[in-house]
Amino acid sequence: MTATNPPTSKTATTAAPLHPLLAERWSPRALDPLHELTVGQLTALLEAARWAPSASNTQPWRFAVALRGSAGYAAVLDALAPGNQAWAHAASALVVAAAEAAAPDGTARPWAVYDTGQAVAHLSVQAQHEGLVVHQLGGFDRDRVAALLAAPGEVVPLVVLALGRRDEAVQLAEPFAGRETAVRDRLPLDQLLLPLQPAAADSAAADSAAA
Repeated sequence: MTATNPPTSKTATTAAPLHPLLAERWSPRALDPLHELTVGQLTALLEAARWAPSASNTQPWRFAVALRGSAGYAAVLDALAPGNQAWAHAASALVVAAAEAAAPDGTARPWAVYDTGQAVAHLSVQAQHEGLVVHQLGGFDRDRVAALLAAPGEVVPLVVLALGRRDEAVQLAEPFAGRETAVRDRLPLDQLLLPLQPAAADSAAADSAAA
């Protein structure tokens, strides 16, 4: 059974006003199979990622860009989980986001994954500004994708980004059609906040010193 995606708003319901680029961003699967990224759009997305913050400005993120129709695109698509292949084949580009987990001299970069996540977040917001969408995929064969990366050192693929333009006329099979129109939700803020317990921390530090 298939369904057509209605032109409904999925703007987030928030506890405080957010910038529209944040409130209106989500991760569609219904992508225009004819859309092509322009050089300017792709450059803007990668520039947004390039200017993300990182620990000691190490900039550990690495991106491998494959445009639809290229051999690289076919290879990355083939490494995706079947459920992702079912719709990601329409993406204008598949981008592997990877983290350089160690410096060229072998020094570990413990914040590389966190920093790469920040770079992808910057990219996703810029995509929203460009009228594009990003769907981040964790379902893929990491060994196969890692083998595709022509990169020295310890570079670890983290996610594959399906980039493109949403097309409301695209028909998705279930369960994807239902997910496309489902109401967005998040945990309430009070479930995301952790209380600080300085007294307990001081006690633990004192016990450790005494030992």
